[in-house]
Amino acid sequence: MKLLENKVALVTGASRGIGEAIALKFAEHGANIAFTYLSSEEKAKILEGKLSGMGVKAKGYKSDAGDFKAAELLANEVIKDFGAIDICVNNAGISKDNLLLRLTPEQWDDVMQANLKSVYNLTRQVMRPMMKARAGSIINLSSIVGVKGNSGQSAYAASKAGIIGFTKSIAQEIGSRNIRCNAIAPGFIETDMTHYLKDGGAEKWFEKIPLGRFGKPEEVANAALFLASDLSLYVTGQVISVCGGMNT
Repeated sequence: MKLLENKVALVTGASRGIGEAIALKFAEHGANIAFTYLSSEEKAKILEGKLSGMGVKAKGYKSDAGDFKAAELLANEVIKDFGAIDICVNNAGISKDNLLLRLTPEQWDDVMQANLKSVYNLTRQVMRPMMKARAGSIINLSSIVGVKGNSGQSAYAASKAGIIGFTKSIAQEIGSRNIRCNAIAPGFIETDMTHYLKDGGAEKWFEKIPLGRFGKPEEVANAALFLASDLSLYVTGQVISVCGGMNT
């Protein structure tokens, strides 16, 4: 059974990692996919081809989710091209890790703009068409670091914690319009952003994870599928940790 048949999903930062896995999972379940990328045009074209090959409509947009005007233009273009936005996955983000005394103001601002302001930008843009349709699902990618904190990741943790507060507030604002807003807090997932952890000795990290391994992007995508589909019609304002038991 396809859970997202004929739905339109917008996924930011989908040219790799978790975003790509979510786009592919949604397409597998019948959703038409609009996705953004910032720099890797070659990877975006490859993903567009994969998605189209799955029998759904797909289009990649070069767009900076952290820029308000760019987000406004993106939403308008997606609605023009696809006719609607039923699901929005705010996945785009960066990490600039450093101890606070070494973290520059510019690095702090870059992380906040890419991780937190981007969620504000896109959510604000997709709310109007969702309110008009009186339906929709907004899924924001936070992190287990936003729940627990982590030394050397103060900017990243603050941005991801902010996403959780934002998610819970928006869920209360738009619930009466039948629009749901939830967050996913992944733990250590095997992506480009975490490869250095494995290089530094995966065993010490595995000791902190009850399931004893890093997660896979598809496992995060499965949680996103649940939140995007009618299986979660009575779920909003929640944070689902996909972390192998780290947050217990």
